[in-house]
Amino acid sequence: MPRPAHTSSTESIPPSLAPAGGGWHCSHLYYSFDRTRLKQLSAAERADGSREVAAALDPAAAHTPIRLQTTITSGHKADFGVMLLDPDPLKIDRVHQRLLASPLGPAIVPCWSFVSMTEISEYVQSPEQFGERLVAEGMDASSAEYKTRVKGYADRLVEMNRQRLTPDFPPYRATCFYPMNKKREVGENWFTLPKEERSRLMIEHARSGMAFAGRVSQLITVGVGLEDWEWGVTLWAANPEFLKEIVYRMRFDEASARYAEFGPFYTGYVATASEILDHCQIK
Repeated sequence: MPRPAHTSSTESIPPSLAPAGGGWHCSHLYYSFDRTRLKQLSAAERADGSREVAAALDPAAAHTPIRLQTTITSGHKADFGVMLLDPDPLKIDRVHQRLLASPLGPAIVPCWSFVSMTEISEYVQSPEQFGERLVAEGMDASSAEYKTRVKGYADRLVEMNRQRLTPDFPPYRATCFYPMNKKREVGENWFTLPKEERSRLMIEHARSGMAFAGRVSQLITVGVGLEDWEWGVTLWAANPEFLKEIVYRMRFDEASARYAEFGPFYTGYVATASEILDHCQIK
């Protein structure tokens, strides 16, 4: 099951590196073990390396980023994954360097990574915009129901935006990550659509995801200007079947079916570093 995330001071963060919007840097890192190199390590090196890897990936250690989560990765793409969030991107990268510098480092092969930042999307509605949408759908702005719904949305928005910028890891073990772009093809160029049309499509898309509340949690981070892909989507679910269901359902939305491009999917299960080393038969 997921372990509690470590919370640490941010006093030492270089001001020029901390995101101005109050969010965090985020990295998804994936690794495999080189079995041939592992056989060349002595028993002592494997034991020492296992201890150092477990220490480097300990979410409760003082040196780790504010959020650190490790997963056993399914399939041949990788053996394990690490998700890290912190206001300081170099604090995140030090975890990667510690892994490679450990006695197990020669046998740890980086497979793939995605560097991004948390953000509040431009499509998140203000309470006023939410109210305007209710009126457009036929609700009386003077009614008690209208006032109750707008107030409820405004109250929820504070926590939703905090979770977008400085997220907690949900208590779900099944997880997947994938990068995505918005298309720039003739007739399907997302970035030439009017803002109002893009907002309408994203609201429709969000409604599909809301049907999975209590079963799936989502975090979208932005890689624009930082990565080959524009956004990264991290999903956590109470059961891996829910991952399949939410991705399938949301691909029928026009924002996805017509305008989205997807990269590789990395599916895994939350586990401690020690559990990963045992599962991969490293110790």
